[in-house]
Parts: sequence; C-alpha cells; structure tokens
Amino acid sequence: MSSAQMVAHHLPYLRRYARALTGSQSSGDAYVAATLEAIVKEPSILADAGKPKVALFRCFTAIWNSLPVNGSSDLVEPDSPAERRLGQLTPKARQAFLLVSLEGFSEEDAAGILDVDLSKIRSLVEEAGRELAAEIATDVLIIEDETFIALDLEGLVESLGHRVVGIARTHSEAVQIAQKKRPGLILADIQLADGSSGLDAVNELLDTFEVPVIFITAYPERFLTGQRPEPAFLIAKPFQPATVSAVVSQALFFERNATRRERRIPA
Repeated sequence: MSSAQMVAHHLPYLRRYARALTGSQSSGDAYVAATLEAIVKEPSILADAGKPKVALFRCFTAIWNSLPVNGSSDLVEPDSPAERRLGQLTPKARQAFLLVSLEGFSEEDAAGILDVDLSKIRSLVEEAGRELAAEIATDVLIIEDETFIALDLEGLVESLGHRVVGIARTHSEAVQIAQKKRPGLILADIQLADGSSGLDAVNELLDTFEVPVIFITAYPERFLTGQRPEPAFLIAKPFQPATVSAVVSQALFFERNATRRERRIPA
C-alpha cells in the first residue's frame, strides 16, 4: 500500500478523532488538513513507519500539541453534551482517553503517539476516567456473588462519585433491585451464587429498560469470540481498579453519546 493509499485508508478515523478532540467538525478538520500538509512536505514521516496509522496520529499530535491554545478551553461550540464533557478533561488526559477508548489503540501505541511512557498513558487514562466519572455520576447496581469482590467494586465506584443502589447475589435479586431502583449502570458477574446467570438477569432487564452494562468475569474468552453479538464492555478477573475506572467512564460516556438501539445480549 502506498503512503497516499494508507493515509486515505486511515483518514476517516483521524477525522473522527480530531473532531472528538476539538468538539468541532470545522476545527477538527482544520487540524487534519494541517497534518496532511505536513506529510506532503515531509513524506518520510510515514515512509519508514512500522505502524503507519500510529505514525499518522503521531504527526497529528505533534501539530496539535505545538499550539498553546490547545488547553481544556479550546473546544469551539461543542455540538453535544458528550463533547462538552470531553472539554472538561485536561488536554493530555483527553487525548489518551480518546486514543484508547474511541480509536482502539493499545496502551503501547497510544504511548507512542503521545510520546510518553506506558505508566504515564495508564495514569492519563485513569485520570480521564475519574474526571469523566465526576461529570456523569449515576446509580449503580452490582451483580456479584463474591462478597469481597462486591465490596471492592462498591468502594471503587463510590470513589468515582457514583452511588451504589444495591448488591445482588442472584438473578432474582438483581431483577428485583433493578426494577425498583432503575440504575444508570450495571456491573455484572456471569456465574452467580445459586447457579443462576448474571447474563440472563441482564437480558431480562434490557427487555424493560436500556442501561449500559459492564460484565466482570474470570472467563472473558467465552464472550470475545467475534462470532456473534457480544458484550461491548468486559473486564477480566482479577481486575485492576484503574481498568474498572476507565471502563465505567467509557461505558457511560459512549452510552450517552450513542444512538438508541436494541441491546439484548445473547446467552
């Protein structure tokens, strides 16, 4: 693939990222245009790159970060509440969050794009998670049969500014609490204490109201085959607090910015 073909292939994703970063189509596209001009003047930016997409985003980032106006106040007339929430993040944290959460870069590639080390990118994503959580605090239902794990999750989500409305150990408890409290987020284990399924409980609830769900399981490979519709948000046990923090914020952020749709997850 030639450099021109490579740029054309990745250009829609760079536009998406730039628009999310600036909160404005016109402003985002202007930065993309500046990036393309820089590549035309210096084709070697991409010519020897082992990962052309990383190199493209790295070039964009160099241009973005070279301008002192690109602080948290640079968003121009954001078009949606989601974009306004992004505008509250510090610049580096906003970039890290979007690279990992929106564009799907690995932590290693995101670190390369932002020219920071791996520990820094992780701290930036965690920072973004906490800042976003403060903007989109909600009521949380925890479906988990292991007491200590449930308590850990409760403490974690409350530290992010959310409120735990209940902890369920079985399918029936989960349905009962959710129908009464109508949580804004569910954290669910899959295998529950009485042999019932957190997956079945979630599907029953999604038949009555829409809510983002994060599954936390010791067997994530069973639900990441790519062969059927599967959970969008999945955390493997044992989990890291920073991972839960980031995924909670991703789930709430992108759920509120998404088009409404049917969300039944197959068992």
